[in-house]
Amino acid sequence: MTHRTRIKICGLTREADVEAAAEAGADAVGFVLYARSPRHVSPARALQLARRLPPYVTPVLLFVNHAVDEVRAILRDHPGALAQFHGDETPEHCETAAGAPYRYVRAVRMTPDVDLQAVAQAHPGAQALLLDAHVDGYGGAGRAFDWSWVRSRARLPYILAAGLTPDNVADGVQRVRPWAVDVSSGVEASRGIKDTALMRRFCQAVRDADACIADLPRDEAVVAAPQP
Repeated sequence: MTHRTRIKICGLTREADVEAAAEAGADAVGFVLYARSPRHVSPARALQLARRLPPYVTPVLLFVNHAVDEVRAILRDHPGALAQFHGDETPEHCETAAGAPYRYVRAVRMTPDVDLQAVAQAHPGAQALLLDAHVDGYGGAGRAFDWSWVRSRARLPYILAAGLTPDNVADGVQRVRPWAVDVSSGVEASRGIKDTALMRRFCQAVRDADACIADLPRDEAVVAAPQP
């Protein structure tokens, strides 16, 4: 079966952008609950925006060092949402805050020596690892990391983030073969304001990359993929 790379567009703040992201082909949209982010929205505002989503498009709530009780209360008010932990949360914090029946994604700040298998083992409740750039503060700041650092496969799917744009995402998909890709600043007109044309170009570039991979001879596709 041909793999279809999933697409998340993060940092949405307006109804029009939520609707445009879904129409462009996003599988998930992200709402940043970190108060220091220029893309910050309140939990109540995130709920308003999520109500504009069509069926089968997942809302993702981005937390940065929120207290366990606060995370659990917000998730109770956002049925169907996926938690994404982007701060200094310990594995125990993530597991407790997003405990059953909730699900979560763990962001990983990539460096050459990051052991993704160890990170995955430490987060048994995680659904995926989001591979982000290692910069000051939280989030990738629109910067890419060296994709060659993704040298092995963990038990969890990978979400490729950090510095993706409509111009480089196809290369990222073909080189890393992630389960999903995550974009924010790469499809913006300004911080927190998305550009509809860029979102469409981004989604189309991902689909084109998937088609190129599907067209490779089987042996070449296996060789091209990152090896464990």
